[in-house]
Amino acid sequence: MKQPLILLSNDDGYQAEGIHILSDALESLGEVWVVAPDRENSAVSHALTLSRPLRLTQLAERGFAVDGTPTDCVTLGVGQVLKGRAPDLVVSGINFGANMGDDVHYSGTVSAAFEAVILGVPAIAISQVIWHEFSYAFAARFARLIASRVLARGLPPGTLLNVNVPPSPPKGVRFTRLGKRTYTEGVVEDTDPRGRKCYWIGGGDPVWEDIPGTDFAAVGAGYISVSPLQLDITDRDQLGRLESEAAAWDLEGS
Repeated sequence: MKQPLILLSNDDGYQAEGIHILSDALESLGEVWVVAPDRENSAVSHALTLSRPLRLTQLAERGFAVDGTPTDCVTLGVGQVLKGRAPDLVVSGINFGANMGDDVHYSGTVSAAFEAVILGVPAIAISQVIWHEFSYAFAARFARLIASRVLARGLPPGTLLNVNVPPSPPKGVRFTRLGKRTYTEGVVEDTDPRGRKCYWIGGGDPVWEDIPGTDFAAVGAGYISVSPLQLDITDRDQLGRLESEAAAWDLEGS
């Protein structure tokens, strides 16, 4: 029986501890390949490099670094590194830090998984919430569990699973929707060594709304959060309302 083909990526970079722990955890499930950025690419969202050529450097028998974004890595991994062998699963992580709520829109970790979904491959993004003391061990064990289930059962087209693991031993698993957070200081003004003004984005600590059923509420209570995310972000309720108004939109008189 042919082994499943599993592609790993992240946004923390090829040398990050999390992706190597993830690779070790999934090795018994199939043939694992790693294609990751050659440096940290946190908060790059779904950026794709189009303005210059990309360089692919082989660092291990099945390990490659790319001088690009997480999205670039998955695109090259599927289209070049695996040379036409479609992966059975893409796993992005284990990220150093949470990817919950609104932050999934900025996350390179989640975007790598979304790129896999665009390419027709089931995908999981997994992140480790950071505190004073934490261990990747729980995230690694859960990654193996959820990867084995997705390999056996698949996922609906256009859907990925976004996993966040608490820093302490988890009490269990909760299936959640995205939470809501605000930053206390969105932009911080500073001065560079030459006396010129400069700005830092995201200078304040995030404040999460304690909404039942969300990823933050689950992780805050000590549970692993699993949120199914869809590629199709169409607001179907609003679409229906707009369709009902279509006849009243006078294009001739606009």
